[in-house]
Amino acid sequence: MEETFRRATTQDWERIWPIFETVVRDGDTYPYLPDTDEETARGLWMSDDVVRRTTFVAERDGAVIATSYVKPNAVGLMNHIANSGWMVAPSERSQGVGRRFAQWTLAQAKTLGFTHMQLNAVVETNEPSMKLCTSLGFEIIGTLPDAFRHTTLGPTPVHIMYRAL
Repeated sequence: MEETFRRATTQDWERIWPIFETVVRDGDTYPYLPDTDEETARGLWMSDDVVRRTTFVAERDGAVIATSYVKPNAVGLMNHIANSGWMVAPSERSQGVGRRFAQWTLAQAKTLGFTHMQLNAVVETNEPSMKLCTSLGFEIIGTLPDAFRHTTLGPTPVHIMYRAL
């Protein structure tokens, strides 16, 4: 069965949490601490305190297999630029769901009124993410050397990536 994409509800958190926990635990792709507890994670990923923040899920056969969010990257006169993050369950990687979900999320960002998207910290050593982002039209507009404390590689560069929607 093919996956479906939709806005997440508060009831989805229990199915999002295992993905978040697994992705963050390795300390190689997201800036969240590897031992981030569930309550903190929920606040980071599902927070309602950011105006226009929307969390999404990808489902297949009733299982959440990926999650993303879209929110303004800044406030006021810069709130037309979105920021986003995507997480895919390890069992679903390299099967195309990440690409389809990312494309759908980009379309949702445009529907929400954003005109551009900025990714603030794509870890240089995260080759699948780098490949996906460049193939989706994101360009590196800046690099922060040694900005990410990779749990096994140590200080690692991150890229700021940007594209029109």
